Amino acid sequence: MCGIIGYIGKQKALPILLDGIKSLEYRGYDSAGVAVLDNKNGESRIYCVKSPGRISVLEEKISNQENDIGGFLGIAHTRWATHGVPNEANAHPHFDCGQKFFLVHNGIIENYKELKNSLIKNGHKFSSETDTEVITHILEDERKKNPKTPLEELTLKALKNISGTYGLAVISVEEPKKLVVVRNFSPLLVGIGDGEYIVASDASAVLKHTRQIVFLHDGEIAILTPEKHKIFNLRSESVTRKPEKIEWTEEIAKKGDFPHFTLKEIFEQPEAIENSLRGRLLPEEGLVKLGGLELVQDKLREAERIIIAACGSAYLAGRVGEYMFEEYAGIPTEVDFASELRYRKPIFRKNDVLLVVSQSGETADTLAALHEAKQKNILSIGIVNVVGSSIARETDAGVYQHIGPEIGVASTKAFTSDLSILALLSVFLGRQREMSLTMGRRIVEELEKIPHLVGQILKNKDQIFKVAKKYKSYNNFLYLGRKYNMPIAFEGALKLKEISYIHAEGYGAGEMKHGPIAMINKDFPSVVIAPSDSVYEKIISNIEEIKARRGPIIAIATEGNKEIKQIVEEVIYIPKTLEMLTPILSVIPLQLFAYYIGVLRGFDVDCPRNLAKSVTVE
Repeated sequence: MCGIIGYIGKQKALPILLDGIKSLEYRGYDSAGVAVLDNKNGESRIYCVKSPGRISVLEEKISNQENDIGGFLGIAHTRWATHGVPNEANAHPHFDCGQKFFLVHNGIIENYKELKNSLIKNGHKFSSETDTEVITHILEDERKKNPKTPLEELTLKALKNISGTYGLAVISVEEPKKLVVVRNFSPLLVGIGDGEYIVASDASAVLKHTRQIVFLHDGEIAILTPEKHKIFNLRSESVTRKPEKIEWTEEIAKKGDFPHFTLKEIFEQPEAIENSLRGRLLPEEGLVKLGGLELVQDKLREAERIIIAACGSAYLAGRVGEYMFEEYAGIPTEVDFASELRYRKPIFRKNDVLLVVSQSGETADTLAALHEAKQKNILSIGIVNVVGSSIARETDAGVYQHIGPEIGVASTKAFTSDLSILALLSVFLGRQREMSLTMGRRIVEELEKIPHLVGQILKNKDQIFKVAKKYKSYNNFLYLGRKYNMPIAFEGALKLKEISYIHAEGYGAGEMKHGPIAMINKDFPSVVIAPSDSVYEKIISNIEEIKARRGPIIAIATEGNKEIKQIVEEVIYIPKTLEMLTPILSVIPLQLFAYYIGVLRGFDVDCPRNLAKSVTVE
């Protein structure tokens, strides 16, 4: 949540900062601000401009002052509000009473109330309601005590008073050629250019300038000048780390000819799934090759239970994985909301395995679940998209998604990639146990076909648009599925809520008679996932019960099923595949349905209200 960008180098900072926070707007978009240090006639001054609303509002506000802001050092921020309403005062950057220190912050300062009360008693004047501002005033106090201490040491002294999480970028009028950044459980990276450095909370903000990245680890501070960078841990010990090259390019992170990132990423799914599977399928042997798990494969062979921890769509992918692992690998599996796992005091056993799933690799609650397992010496593996992310580094082993950046806040290609990798894991684990060569071959061969089958569904976009247009004015929906597609009912409802702000409930169809059926009437449509699988007759019974109460029905069904047309209003067909793989196909029309309704209702589907892409605060 929230986007940080910082620049120090030989170019004008302001255009780079504004361009950077535009690329990070999906991480937070209720307010934005920029601070640039300019040194004119030997005197340093920091120009700070902030505004509520989208970055375009900030740009308009800056347009009259742009020629005056010519410095080569600056910081900027796009905000997702935690403390304080979205307004100009609460927007970042924040500053101290004397306006000598300016900083941007991602995270939460847990003891800010206590610190703020103490600072007010000591005469400090606060201009915002945020937790962040206390840091600037602590820096001001520390400066009074330590008049000649360098900014980085001053920052470390200030942070000793603070409890919480933070990604920080700090500048000071006193040191006009220095940018200090600190990471503690909130992602930050340093892009290394030619005589310049770009700091960001996400790699997408630096790709225009460099693909050479140093990822900061928790408890590290980087000191950047135009000539060099140094990294230390919070104990002031020097850290040496080679830059990593980001494989995806700036063009991949742009919309291209699509009106929205969300639609672009829906249509990228054939390629994304293919990239997640590439080099991992061995059809003749009925095996999969997962290089990231080779070092722990013996331990995985001994696994007696898998615990999947994730949040949001990743959690729902995990629910599908639960069915896969138990049916095909024969391993007892449970799925937890990562946000709840550590609070219920989980009982870990010796041969348990924790599987964490997170596109960003920085999801705060998922990281907390991982840390809980690591404290109990439990083997941990991850499914992650972002190379160098916290989860990628801290798990014992894992599988990368290789899908490129996902910019749209509502997950699409990351979700189907998760499902594809969970299917790979099912074969990997199953073949270690009792899965036959024949079954291994069958799953692998069907997985090879999945990208093409997804592409076939996407060709049907016009029909899905027509259905969306017909139902765009309804304000309530029920989504139903059974077995492998029960989690997809939840995911379909989640997409509709996220993108179109329509109330939608996902339910296991078997639970319909235990409450939700009370809601059904002619104004309450149901979306029913009804592929021709082992529970098809059961789901047809649910459809008949809805029909008897005059509820409109949209069905997702397998190609060739003509009988279902007689009992529902709309049918969207998906190709036939193995039952365990149907979720990868059945979710595609649900994504498009939600997207089109959101667009038809006039909403910003890429940046839904109150949401941010990467939830890096608990």
